[in-house]
Order: sequence, then structure tokens, then C-alpha cells
Amino acid sequence: MVIVESTLHIWILLAFIAVAIVAFASERIELEISSIGVIAGLLLLFHFFPLENTAGDILLTAGDILAGIGDPALITVLSLLVVGQGIVRTGALDQPIRRLVTLRRHHPVLAIAVVLTTVLVISAFMNNTPVVVIFIPLMTALAERLHRSTSTLMIPLSYASILGGMTTLIGSSTNLLVMAAAVQAGMPELTFFQFTFPGAILAFVGLLYALIIIPRILPNRASITGEVVDISGKQFIVQMEIAADSPLVGEEALMGQFPSLRNITVRFIQRGEHVLLPPFDNITLRPSDAVVFAGTRKSLTEAFSDNPQMLQGLLTTEETENPSPSDLKPVQEQTLAEAVVAPASRMIGRALYQVSFHYRTKCVVVGIQRRSRMIRTSRMTDIRLEAGDVLLILGDRADIMRIRSNPDVLLLEWSAKELPATALAWRARIIFGLVVVSAATGLMPIVVSAVVGAVAMVVSGCLNIYQASRSIDRKILLLIWAALGLGAAMQATGGASYIAHGALSLLMGAGPAVILSIFFLMVAIFTNILSNNATAVLFTPVGISLGVELGVDPMIFVFAVIFGANCSFATPMGYQTNLLVMGPGHYKFIDFLKAGGPLVILLWIVFSIFAPFYYGLM
Repeated sequence: MVIVESTLHIWILLAFIAVAIVAFASERIELEISSIGVIAGLLLLFHFFPLENTAGDILLTAGDILAGIGDPALITVLSLLVVGQGIVRTGALDQPIRRLVTLRRHHPVLAIAVVLTTVLVISAFMNNTPVVVIFIPLMTALAERLHRSTSTLMIPLSYASILGGMTTLIGSSTNLLVMAAAVQAGMPELTFFQFTFPGAILAFVGLLYALIIIPRILPNRASITGEVVDISGKQFIVQMEIAADSPLVGEEALMGQFPSLRNITVRFIQRGEHVLLPPFDNITLRPSDAVVFAGTRKSLTEAFSDNPQMLQGLLTTEETENPSPSDLKPVQEQTLAEAVVAPASRMIGRALYQVSFHYRTKCVVVGIQRRSRMIRTSRMTDIRLEAGDVLLILGDRADIMRIRSNPDVLLLEWSAKELPATALAWRARIIFGLVVVSAATGLMPIVVSAVVGAVAMVVSGCLNIYQASRSIDRKILLLIWAALGLGAAMQATGGASYIAHGALSLLMGAGPAVILSIFFLMVAIFTNILSNNATAVLFTPVGISLGVELGVDPMIFVFAVIFGANCSFATPMGYQTNLLVMGPGHYKFIDFLKAGGPLVILLWIVFSIFAPFYYGLM
């Protein structure tokens, strides 16, 4: 792209960028609206004030501004979100996590270090957000085991994921956007592990800080607020009939527990006219046994996912007109949700078999929970429903959502969640591994690997189209699009070079190492105020211009942008994982500033000392 340094256009664009920064940082304006507004504003600005060369040719067209929507970096980010969702939906990480839970029982302190290190490593190859979502329950359990507040562990969890993201090219969307902005400015594409060593140094220092310092400086929020974290969750009463082809047939109780029903309390087994009560030593399950048990939603989800055939046994218990097996869709298309029996519901005082719930909603009630007291009954189907009872409902997501119009129950929409398709976990692991290996070895460009991986997740059945589309965050899509548009304008007008000249004039006589250090700190500050993606795209052309002006390799400043833009520790809005842990950790804004501010300074000092020697700037 030909660059024409027009002072008028530069100042107009800088003013526009200032307004965009305020809009992005504002909580009153939706991020999607701000992003679309930036795109529209750029189109209007360069339509009425076109950027032309001396021959009258327009150098920044509407196509150039809008080209970001098809940028390979953006496509890669969106595709990797789909691949990551396939890992989450199939529970591909569940088995390693269960091993960590075993470690927790014997060495809880060591388990914290192992968990955070694991999060850091996984985040180097996966989108950080689902990684944190997966590990939040485990960190909560670790806190309970150590008799500590969750507030001492949740921020370290978020920070470990961010630190891991700065070590590889696909570790964070930020890294891919920096590469896109650098390529837009004429720099070569980054390779997968090109900045892994300096990134690993920063990540190691940051992880030590998160393990040793942060738990000592954060307040015990649970003790301050008097809140007690309920780790076990609500207990639902569930009844299941053992079908002839059920995997539970022939299963024998070991020490009173059935292996397929782990973390589930079996109340009794009704076999014909006989009721078998615990302990169940030497009891073997048979076809037609009615098993009544109590379990949390998490334990039930794990049991259904490991043994999808159990769902048929749940269907046959609800109504006299037993649904056929064809009514039961594949496990990956099933959704669990909770609904409360409404005060004026026609279901009050009636048993499940009397309300024809499946016939009217195409969903099935698999569990009942009564908040006021423990339900004592012979069978779940004999329970007379009361107002306020919570029903655990299984069905297709579309059918679940239609329950919103049912006056007899109040759907808790936040509770609707698909069952993980654990039977497909091996497929997801293979696809994810091939994406990483092909990108890391250069066998295929990263964008090709990511797109093929996303398609493979859908074709293989790990995700359906609806789940894949929901994994694409429109906020990320629109923000990146707007940021790339601003980057194109900065490059075309010569704004980046103009800012670099100004910065060098203020730092007259300073060496490249000092300028690199100050530049890193500036990027790190802005990433906590603005956003990591927007900061990355805006500062990349400035960094390249600084490198050219100083006569050093511009890629050194590109790497500084990657590391600095990933230092989003000091504010909750700095990165989405910080927002995810706010609730479980009972945090306030000041907690992130207290824990993350020193970490930003620490990484700045480490980078300022290490980078000049590593890149030969001394």
C-alpha cells in the first residue's frame, strides 16, 4: 500500500481514534454498536475527505476499510473458536481433569500449581475463555479442600490462561491480529513458535507471581461477605428403569456403589414387588429394575454423557405411553435445563404420569428437587408436585426454549446447557491435534489448518451447525473488523509513522532499548483501558515505524506489541477471562488493580531487562 503522509488526514484520523477508544472503553455503549459505528465512521470520513496522491488516485477505498472482514487472521480466530468449542462440547479434557481431582485429594497445594501450569500450557494452543470455564469448578473444589476462599484462586486462574496465550501464535486472538497488522504493513508472517522463548520467560515469571504473591494480597471475599460456596450443588431425585439393552445390565455394586453411577447416591432399587435398600453389596442390576437415586446436575450430566443409553431408561419412566427410541436424539443434541413449577400451575398436586409432560412439550422430566425439604417417596413418578419444585428437563434445545410459553412452569433459561458428547471426545482430540501440528510444522498455513479443523468438527459430529455458530462471538468479530479498519487507515495515511516521529522527538537521545521498554509499557497500559485486540492492531504499525526510524529490526517492536497487549491483568474488562472469574471469586474492580497492576510492572521490568540482550539491542 502506498503511504501518503497527509497531516490533515492524520489529525482527523487521530481524533477519530480517540473517540473510538472512548466508545470501546465505555460501559454505556454496547461493544457491537461501537464497532459498527467505527466502520461506518471510517467509510463516511474517507468518502467526504478522500485520501489521494498527487495524481488524484484514491489510496484508501471503502473496499480497503471493509477488507478486514475477510482477513485471514480474523477467519483464523473465528475458526479456532469453533475448534475450541468442539473440545469443550465433547468433554475432551474431562479425563485429564479427573486425574487432577485425584491429585487434589492427596496433595492439594501441589494440585494448585499443577492446575495453573496445565491451564497455561493448554491456553497456548486453545482459546482462553473455554479453558477458564472448564477449570472454574476444579479451582472451587481446591479452595474448599484447602479451606480457603475462592477469591485467592480465581484471579490466578485467569492470569495463567492469559500468560499461556502469549507463548504461541494461536495462543490468543491478539497474536494473530498483530500478525495481520504486521503483514498489512509489509512485514513477513510470523511462524508458530517464533516468539515462544521470550513469551515463556514472561509466562514463567508471571506464573510464579500468581502462585506465590497473589493469594497473599487478595482479601478473603467469602469471609468478608459471609457467603458459603455450595460445591455439591442441588440434589435431584431421579428414577430410571433399566432397559434390556442398557449398559447397566449386569453391573455389580462395588463397596455399595455402582461404577456407572459415580458421585450419585442410590436410594433404593425396586425389583418387581421387592424393594432393595442400601447397602447394595453383591447386588447386580437386572432389566426392568427401577433405580431411584439422588444426584447433582453435574454428576447426572457426567453419567448421561458416559452412558447415553441411560437416557432411554429415563424416557420410559415418565409416561404410560412409552416414547419410542426414535424420539431420543443423539446425546450431543440433548439439552438439560431447569424449570420451576409456577404458583398457579395445573401440575400442582398431580404426579408426573398424570400431567403428560412429554406429550405436551416433547421434553422429559428426569429429576425433581424440592427446596424446602427432602423428598421422601417410594418412586419419583409418585411425587405430587408442589409450587416451587424444580424440574430437571431433558430435550432438544428448540423444544426446551418453547417451554418459555408454558404457563405451568417457569424456565430458568440460564440453566439450559447441552450434554457433552464424551463418546466423540477422541475425534475432537485428533482434530485439535492435527490443527496444532499442521500449523506448528508449517505443513499448512494457520488459516487453512483452522478452517479445515472447524469444518472437521462439524462433519465428524462433534458439533452441529447451531453449536458451531454459537461459538463465534459477534463481539470479537465486529471488534476485530473495526480494529483492522482503523489499522488500514493508520497505515494508508502515514499516521503510524507520524506518531513514531513524535515519540522519537520526545525521547531524543534515548537508545533503542529504552524506547522499546517505554513502548512496551504504553501498550500494556492501553490494553487494560481499551481492549487487547484493538490495542494490538493500533500499536503494531506504530511499533513497525519506530523500528524503521531507529534502524533496528521492526519485528522486535512487533513482539513487544504481542507481549504488551497480552498484559491485560489490571482491570476486569482487560480480558474476558477476568470477567468470567469475577462472580466465582466475589471480586471488586480494585482487586484486579491490586493483583494485576504489580504484575504488569513486573513483566515490564523483566521484558526491559531480557529483551535488549535477547534481541541484541545493547
